[in-house]
Amino acid sequence: MAFDLVQYFAEQIQIQKPQLLKQCPADQRKKYICEINTLALAKLITLWRYDANKVYQEIRTQDQLYIQEIARHLTTCPKNQSNLSKSKLEDAITQVLSVQFSEIKQLDDTGNFGPSGLKELLLGQIEHLSGQADDWVWATSELTELIGSKPIEQEELSLEETMKEFNQMVNQQNIQESPHQQPVQALQSTAESTLLVPRWARVLEPVVALVILWILFSAYHNLMGQLI
Repeated sequence: MAFDLVQYFAEQIQIQKPQLLKQCPADQRKKYICEINTLALAKLITLWRYDANKVYQEIRTQDQLYIQEIARHLTTCPKNQSNLSKSKLEDAITQVLSVQFSEIKQLDDTGNFGPSGLKELLLGQIEHLSGQADDWVWATSELTELIGSKPIEQEELSLEETMKEFNQMVNQQNIQESPHQQPVQALQSTAESTLLVPRWARVLEPVVALVILWILFSAYHNLMGQLI
C-alpha cells in the first residue's frame, strides 16, 4: 500500500495553515478541512490521469495561477455541495492545494521520484481516499470510481510515525534509484587494483614462469635417474 498522503497532508495543513477556517467551530473546521483535503487530492489524481506531464510541470513550477484555476473550477462545479460560501471555499481549496503541491515537490526533490514514481504514489492514494468523504466530493473531483465507497480500515498514525514512514519511503526510493551505481563502483575498484600492480612485475611474469618450469623439469629428471 502506498504512503498515506491523505493523512500526511491533513497534518501538514494543520501545521502550515493554522488560521485556515479559524472562524469555524473546531469540529466543523476539522470536517471542512478533511473534506477540502480529499476533494483537492482527488482532483489532482484525475488531472494526473488526464495529462501527467502538464501536472508534473505545474508541481515543479508551483504555479499559483494554475492552483487558483483548479480551486475555481471545483468551487463553481454544479455537483459541489459544500456548506461553505463560494468565496471561503475557493480560498480554502487554494490554500490546501498550495500545501499539497509544495509537499509533493519537496517529496520529488528529496526522493528523486520523477513522473513515474509520482504516478505510482498518487494513484496509490485512491485506496486511502476510499470512503473518506461524501459522494459529492468524488462527483465534483471526477474520481467517480469512489462513489459509494466505504473506508478501508487503517491504523491511524501519529505525526511522528507518519514522518518516520515518510522518511522510509524516501530512503527506499533513493535505494531503488541508485542500484546502477554499485556495478560502476565495482568496475572502478577493479580498475584501480589493476593500476596498482607494478610494471616490473608484469615484465618478469614470463621469466618467473620459465624458472618454475625448469625446477619442475629438474625434479622430474632426478626422479627418473633414481628409478633407473
